[in-house]
This record gives sequence, structure tokens and C-alpha cells, in this order.
Amino acid sequence: MKQILMWVMAFAMSIGFAQAELHDAKPFAETHIIMQVSDAEPVHYRAVLDIANNLTKRYGQEMVDIEVIAFGVGVPMLLDGDNEFSARIASLQEHGVRFYVCGNTLDSLERKYHKRPELLPGVEMVQTGVKFLIDEIQKGYIPIHP
Repeated sequence: MKQILMWVMAFAMSIGFAQAELHDAKPFAETHIIMQVSDAEPVHYRAVLDIANNLTKRYGQEMVDIEVIAFGVGVPMLLDGDNEFSARIASLQEHGVRFYVCGNTLDSLERKYHKRPELLPGVEMVQTGVKFLIDEIQKGYIPIHP
């Protein structure tokens, strides 16, 4: 009986550690959201930024964990240069919103234009954007695709 109790406690602790590891960036967040940007239309970019801003205000920046993943034709939203969204993205980053970009899409752009596009400061690259999205959903993130 004692062995069973020890095993149950160890299992429960491992689940707790897994949950803690999952949400280290926002340990007090009650809601975890991942937003997908895979459309080329600026109206979709604005919608993602508006939603992230509204959720941060509604929940408070420590109580909501928001990630944005851009892939395919959505990647220009996160590129440096003449980017009308850079100030809004920087502001959201200051409030804890994390932005990711698909490395496979960057590789394709580099092959096409013979130069690797530069990212906005603070944007992290993941190798496969869709896989990252799937992995985050499996971890419990709520997907939103405006």
C-alpha cells in the first residue's frame, strides 16, 4: 500500500512539474492562447494585434499567456524594415505577448530573394510553424485564427 501511495504521489508531482514547465513564461496565467497568422491581409494582422491587446487588458498581463505564430504568407507581419505594425508588436511584447515565426517560410523567402529576411526585435524563430502550433494546442493552448 505504501508503494502505491508513493507511486501516486510521484506521478502527481510529475504532472505538476510538467504543467509548471509548460507555463514558465506566465506562471499565474489562467488562460493560454495561441494565435495563428497565416493570411497576407493586413486586416488579419490588425485583428491579431487587437485581440492580443484586448485580452491583455481584460485578463491582465500576468493572467493571460498569449503567443502568436506566423507562417506562410503571414510572416511579413513579423519582418523588420518598413513594417507599420512594429510599434504595436513591441508594445505587446512589453506586456508579455510572445511572437514566433516559421523558419521554413524564412528559408523559402531566402531562396527566392537570395537574402534572409530580418525579423523584428524579440521575435523567435521555430523551425516549423504549423508543428509549433500543433504542439502548443496539445499542451493546452487555445487556438485562435482571426
